Amino acid sequence: MIDLSFIPQDKQDTLPPVHLWKPEFCGDMDLLIKANGEWIHQGEKINRPALVKLFSRILWLENNEYFLVTPVEKVRIQVEDAPFLITGFRFIEQDDGHPFVAFYTNTDDCLILGQNDHNLWLENSKPYVSVRYGMKALVHRNIYYELVELGIEKEINDIPHLCLQSGEAFFSLGALTDDN
Repeated sequence: MIDLSFIPQDKQDTLPPVHLWKPEFCGDMDLLIKANGEWIHQGEKINRPALVKLFSRILWLENNEYFLVTPVEKVRIQVEDAPFLITGFRFIEQDDGHPFVAFYTNTDDCLILGQNDHNLWLENSKPYVSVRYGMKALVHRNIYYELVELGIEKEINDIPHLCLQSGEAFFSLGALTDDN
């Protein structure tokens, strides 16, 4: 198992500066993040949410490979689809009347759509939200259906799309064509 003693226990909600750490590659770890958000270590599901959250804070994407990184270790892990899963959302009201959408992940991240490079897009007909360091979160199917119900029609490049508004920005939930 990777050594996590460098993270103070009272600081687990903050993100360590993994972007500054450049340790040597130490090998592969038998850890898989499944498309449904489960973390599997040596064939067994990790049932401790605090441990999954801690690992998620030191996750790093490099050359389309995922690593757990500490100041002195870098181990490769496997990810089926996206390492994060959007499991909830809510609107954050603004004084200007344009609420922002706050997405919540299975690892307790809060992503404000349209802020800090958190965007929504479709890839292979699946919706994703950008998280950090080039990583993404798959929007859970039930959440996507709720967003579709809240969508508004807007033209993008002369094509009608169903969009979600967050602040003053619009994000496509899909093109509205005869094929859809």
